[in-house]
Amino acid sequence: MVFGDSLSAAYGLEIDQGWVTLLKSKLRENYPQWQVSNVSISGETSSGGLARLPAALDRHQPDLVLLELGANDGLRGTPLKAIRNNFQQMLALLKERKIPVVLFEMQMPPNYGPAYTQRFNKIYHDLAKEYDVQLLPFFLDGVAGMEKLNQPDGIHPTAEAQPMLFANIWPVLDKTLKSL
Repeated sequence: MVFGDSLSAAYGLEIDQGWVTLLKSKLRENYPQWQVSNVSISGETSSGGLARLPAALDRHQPDLVLLELGANDGLRGTPLKAIRNNFQQMLALLKERKIPVVLFEMQMPPNYGPAYTQRFNKIYHDLAKEYDVQLLPFFLDGVAGMEKLNQPDGIHPTAEAQPMLFANIWPVLDKTLKSL
């Protein structure tokens, strides 16, 4: 189950242009026993995700969760303690249900100041260790800040960027799937 925000919901694109569609295709080739449910919502925050997670788990009963949230929290300047708390509760619920997680690291642009930016980024690394979950390094690497790879808003990747995002995701996900 992909549980994320606009970055996983293919904001501004046809849904079949997003990286999740590339994932579905790759899984059909390499892991046909795996299916993907994408329950990502544009604009989602960690607090919204926390509120939605129990029902999504009950409905989809996933064997693995790709947790891609936090960018909207950071862009809104949400207090770091609140972000961390929301993630802790989501990860605790997933651990309680014995559902493996791949946690997607988010990063903030430097204009948010070094203190907020560094502490925001650290949340993902700390929680991955604390809850013993797989951390996917910043999946927007090579895309974030690249004008030609982002829509006019400067935030959401274009269709052309989606294969790059998938290329950032697949090695970690492939390793995770082999271990399950």
